Amino acid sequence: MDHANAHLTDYSAGTMETTTIASTFTHEDKTISIGKGENLMHNKEQHRQAEYYKKIGEVIKKYEEVILFGPTNAKVELFNMVNTDHLFANINIKIKQTDKMSESQQHTFIRDYFTAKVNDMK
Repeated sequence: MDHANAHLTDYSAGTMETTTIASTFTHEDKTISIGKGENLMHNKEQHRQAEYYKKIGEVIKKYEEVILFGPTNAKVELFNMVNTDHLFANINIKIKQTDKMSESQQHTFIRDYFTAKVNDMK
C-alpha cells in the first residue's frame, strides 16, 4: 500500500483475490488546492486520507490477521489509526517495509509470510 492505492489481497484456502482501494485525493486536486493556498490543500489532503484509511479499515475488520506492507509510511499511518480503535483490538496487525512490488511479487510475499507463520506455529 501507499498513499494513492491499497491492494487488498484475501489469502484463504490457498487462493488469492486482490481488490484495490484508491485514494480520492488526486494530483489534479493537489494542483487546484495549491493554487488556492497551501493550508487548504493540506486540510483537503488530510480529510481525503482519513476517508481512504477508513475504507481500508472496513475491510480489515473482517479478518483475524493482517499484514500491512509497502514502500511508504502509509501503512504506519493506517496502523496508528486502527490501533486507537477498539474494534481492531482482536485483529493481529503487523507492518513490514517493502519495496514497490508487482501483483505477482505481492502474492509471493503474502504466501511466504503466512506460510512462515504456519510453520512457526508447528
